[in-house]
Amino acid sequence: MPFVTQRRLDEAPDAISRRTVVGGLAAALVAPVSVVPALARAQAPPPERLGDAALADAIDGWLADAGQDFSGAVLVARRDRVILTAVRGLADREHGRPNRLTTRFRVGSMDKMFTGLAIMQLVQAGRLDLHAPLATWLPDYPNAAVARTVTPHHLLTHTGGAGDIFGPEFDARRDSLRILADYVALFGARPAEFPPGTRWEYSNYGYILLGRIIEAVSGRDYYDHVRDHVFVPAGMTGAGFEPESTVVPDRPTAYAKTDAGAVVPAEGLPWRGTPAGGGYATVEDFHRFVTALYDGRLLDAGHRRTMTEGRVEGVSGMLFGYGFAVYPGAVPPMIGHNGITDGMNGDLRILGDGQATIAVLANVAPPFLAGKLGKFISARVTI
Repeated sequence: MPFVTQRRLDEAPDAISRRTVVGGLAAALVAPVSVVPALARAQAPPPERLGDAALADAIDGWLADAGQDFSGAVLVARRDRVILTAVRGLADREHGRPNRLTTRFRVGSMDKMFTGLAIMQLVQAGRLDLHAPLATWLPDYPNAAVARTVTPHHLLTHTGGAGDIFGPEFDARRDSLRILADYVALFGARPAEFPPGTRWEYSNYGYILLGRIIEAVSGRDYYDHVRDHVFVPAGMTGAGFEPESTVVPDRPTAYAKTDAGAVVPAEGLPWRGTPAGGGYATVEDFHRFVTALYDGRLLDAGHRRTMTEGRVEGVSGMLFGYGFAVYPGAVPPMIGHNGITDGMNGDLRILGDGQATIAVLANVAPPFLAGKLGKFISARVTI
């Protein structure tokens, strides 16, 4: 089964086919840079906002309709108060082990929020300039032209032309790509795919480079730095990046549903998660992350607003900030990020100024249902 890359941040796969997200970056995911949202599309009237009991019933109905296609956990909260949770399916089908709220689901590209946050913490501390060239921190980067022209701002907003990591080269070396420097050694000599700042193209490799910047500035391993500066202060006790070869309690088996309808263990996962995606967390961890983001434990209010402002328009009118996607025209305002790959699907939505959190994580994908459920809830929750 092919590895499905982690690149879509809005309603995938509502407006994007499975073919588009398999393999190399598709032209459909390339857009000219714009800071103006796309014109609003004609839409049906929004569904009614529901009270807590009615919302719980509506989610139960959605999950009943999804049946065994959804295997995962859901959490909805207002500020620091959880208002409902739901868990379905099996973490381990061979042994009949069920999913739980403490299940550490793989989160795919949702890790980009943690990478963006770690970058912004360094900016807040006065240790990093978002508009300085890559060579400032990586003077020996293999492609000197890229090092002179690409900045953290470009990498955070997917406008640096850094390209992807998935494809034949990754497949041939997957188990030997163990530290971030290994990715730079493999991909660092290639040129930018376009002049930085002129286009938008979702870039997993760009976030690998952000991880290397974090290592260079902090003098520490990316994983240790994010643990100590994001996970620990936020109380995210279930989050981490341990390799797939390490036994992690409560980390489920990743399953994919084939075209024939069989559910089989997913193949092709990276040896270890990266700054671009592939770590793990619980739905409760994401609620703790949002709470800490808005109560000042992770960033001050000014830098949080800088991070979560929509700066560049990408595919389907979605706006991109620094590690977050911004939903254009959403009422109330909404930000978040999702993750999509064979064997996992996740979706985080933050409504208002941190007023509500919706976290959905799944260990069976395709079908990619986390975003659909997140969309269903975000249209109905009352804040």
